[in-house]
Amino acid sequence: MQGRRMQMHGGRKPKNIKRTLTRILSYMLRQKWLLILVAILIVISSGASVAGTYFLKPLINKGIVPLIGKNTQSSDFIPLIKMLLIMVSVYLLGVVATYTYARIMIFVSNKTLNTIRKDLFNHMQDLPIKYFDTHTHGELMSRYTSDVDTLRESLNNGVTQLMTSSITVISTFIMMLVLSPVLTILIIIMIFVMINIIKFIGSRSATYFRNQQKAVGAANGYIEEMIEGQKVVKVFTHEEKVKSEFEILNNNLRDAATNANIYASVIMPVMGNLSYFNYALTATIGAMMTIKGFLDIGTIASFLQYTRSFSQPITQISQQFNSVLAALAGAERIFEIIDETPETDEGKITLENGNSIAVWNTGNSENDSVRVKGDVEFKNVNFGYESNHTVLHDLSLHASPGQKIAFVGSTGAGKTTITNLINRFYDIQEGTITYDGIDIKKIKKDDLRRSLAMVLQDTHLFTGTVKENIRYGRLDATDDEIIEAAKLANAHSFIKHLPKGYDTMLVSDGANLSQGQRQLLNIARAAVANPHVLILDEATSSIDTRTEKLIEQGMDKLMQGRTVFIIAHRLSTVRNSDLIMVLEGGKVIEKGNHDELISQKGKYYQLYTGQFELE
Repeated sequence: MQGRRMQMHGGRKPKNIKRTLTRILSYMLRQKWLLILVAILIVISSGASVAGTYFLKPLINKGIVPLIGKNTQSSDFIPLIKMLLIMVSVYLLGVVATYTYARIMIFVSNKTLNTIRKDLFNHMQDLPIKYFDTHTHGELMSRYTSDVDTLRESLNNGVTQLMTSSITVISTFIMMLVLSPVLTILIIIMIFVMINIIKFIGSRSATYFRNQQKAVGAANGYIEEMIEGQKVVKVFTHEEKVKSEFEILNNNLRDAATNANIYASVIMPVMGNLSYFNYALTATIGAMMTIKGFLDIGTIASFLQYTRSFSQPITQISQQFNSVLAALAGAERIFEIIDETPETDEGKITLENGNSIAVWNTGNSENDSVRVKGDVEFKNVNFGYESNHTVLHDLSLHASPGQKIAFVGSTGAGKTTITNLINRFYDIQEGTITYDGIDIKKIKKDDLRRSLAMVLQDTHLFTGTVKENIRYGRLDATDDEIIEAAKLANAHSFIKHLPKGYDTMLVSDGANLSQGQRQLLNIARAAVANPHVLILDEATSSIDTRTEKLIEQGMDKLMQGRTVFIIAHRLSTVRNSDLIMVLEGGKVIEKGNHDELISQKGKYYQLYTGQFELE
């Protein structure tokens, strides 16, 4: 429901049309010479169309009128043939120019979108975890789908259509003035009527197109969530509920799309009927002027042809207005992400891996390196995801190198928050966190995170081979190191029995593996990273007891000689920890090893003796 509510705010009218247009143009101008060529070809195409219509005048006056009433044998067809050849040549030039600029524009628009998508994706990689925690997958995916598609359609057709129509309208108007200023006044009156009708219909159409864009985002977001959570839907037999909720969203989309397209579609018939009326009125008045001798037949023929073609570009411009507006709204949503503040990193200290030991390079001439040991200390840490809500209160703890620290407590007690602070997914408001005596804010985030590894409850495997998924922990790991990591994680035995062993392809987040097998690969991925600090966040909570033993054996090997932070609901998994910290409401209420906490007969004792799983 939350994702759907967020989606409903997706589509809207652009806040700053000028800025968004300028931004899109800046991307397109990276291919400036192609755009100049397109502009020249559009001028040629539009000019050929207008010029071809003008040649009706000499064709009729010099090629046809002199032949009226004459014998075909004594008639001179040379002027007629000559004019026909000129017209064919002009129109053929226009066809070639139209075809060429259309092909070039498709290339330019797709190249532009390629760059925008690349910038969008690359910038997403630089955003902090907080951004992804506060935006649904569906909301973010809609930027790549509906918003990019809308922008592509507008770039492919809208830009050239607007340019062509504008040039055609202006040049046609000039030619009409040349042919007959009197009849042109009539056209100006009709233009005024058309513009007001377009303004009336367009304003309503734009509103419904924005609603349509909003409804598309809502429907896409809901579909994305339901596909990801299909197992949950089926487990709780909520199919009918999901269907009814989707029906509401789908109906909203239908209504918005229907209204948007009704107004968009009505423009063409209205403008068409107005153009027919205008044509008939112009023909009548023009005929009277011709009879009176004010105009010749060729002039009235050319003028009437201009009259027929004059309203069409205006209609096309009005239709493109809505698609351009929708494209600008989509582009603005894309640029909003690109303009999001990236994750800042003021750290200067880097991690350097030597032949035998890893060190922190402090850049201090007197003591330029500190050996990486995995010594982590929290000193009076206060933290809240929101400024008005503190999650951790005055937290202090010290994890010595090689020590195993466990956190237990109810949901929302702050266990996972602690691990988010160690790897600086979030920064604390008060207090300090040190790593080997160095304030972690002084360590470059990439280097800090390279010294850590996490094994999470929700395993995520990428499309690729088993080997590639394990290597994700350290991209320069050799095949031998991958196999050693798999053996350490107790994953080697099941990998050998896969169809292609380590080269078996995994798809759909490892759907062809069991939950336990996926978790073993997750542990192997952490093992190949060879971290100094290991974080286990509910790593076995969704695993059966038999598989849990296998996974725990793998994790025991992985934990040897490393500083380990464990979050677990199953208290049986933390008994062997050097220090157990019981959290409640973001505060440490008890700490000690298992025996000490049992002897205190406090909260831990109640949890341990009352039930082995903490709810």
